[in-house]
Amino acid sequence: MKYLLLAAMLLITFSSAAEQAFEIPRSSVVKLIDQQSKLSYPVFIKLPRSYSRNKDKTYPVVYLLDGSYAFQVASGATRFPMNSGKMDEAILVAIGYSQGSKGSSSRIRDFTPSKAKDWQLETGKAAQHIDFIADVVFEHMKANYRIKPKQRTLVGNSLGGLFAAYVLFTQPNMFESYIIGSPSVWFDNESILSQPITKAKQNVRVYLSVGSKETPEFGEGQDMVTGANKLADKIRQSNDQQVQLQFSIIDGAKHATAFPTTLIQGLDWLYAK
Repeated sequence: MKYLLLAAMLLITFSSAAEQAFEIPRSSVVKLIDQQSKLSYPVFIKLPRSYSRNKDKTYPVVYLLDGSYAFQVASGATRFPMNSGKMDEAILVAIGYSQGSKGSSSRIRDFTPSKAKDWQLETGKAAQHIDFIADVVFEHMKANYRIKPKQRTLVGNSLGGLFAAYVLFTQPNMFESYIIGSPSVWFDNESILSQPITKAKQNVRVYLSVGSKETPEFGEGQDMVTGANKLADKIRQSNDQQVQLQFSIIDGAKHATAFPTTLIQGLDWLYAK
């Protein structure tokens, strides 16, 4: 009888724990408004473990696109390496999708550099989204947190990777480093490959990655591997000595699974001690 009672008590304990919502430590969410479109975006922010006790310390900032997904992945993936001292601590800032829009509509509109005539959803607002990040998100972080203003990393995957490549080519020193995962080079007939490149004035590091199975042969709609290789070639052929490229193909990864590896390997390349 006592074993049945103990089992029941344990079941109640585990059930209660399971019902509690999990919260990411030292995190908060703010809503920031794009002054051009008047759209509101949730921005997820996580502070390093040492932030509250090191009052004079400033921190680099890692900016992530597709925030509602990428924020959770980045928080979990960096917890051990940053807390254990294997990786420099950084503030995580993840920009979500505009309120009132479906995620697909928001990202297709905001992450694409050109207007594609054969798309029903709105495209081509990447330049406006760059302005929002620079004028609103950066200024919010600068006004409210102890940051290193010039030590910024942009993380983008898929269409977000296309957006990151567009920022790299047009405003390379907006970020000190870039993590570009599985970029949608195919969008609008690979127009990103015709984008003129602005020369960087300071050193820029770029981690570019794609899964080895991101091809039609393995069920993908586009050949992301060929696209990533073309993007890597464009970066190399720019002959910009200020840009350092690290290109990686993740063995066995598909489009749906490559991003977590791209993220943590890219951050390790940039921030490992």
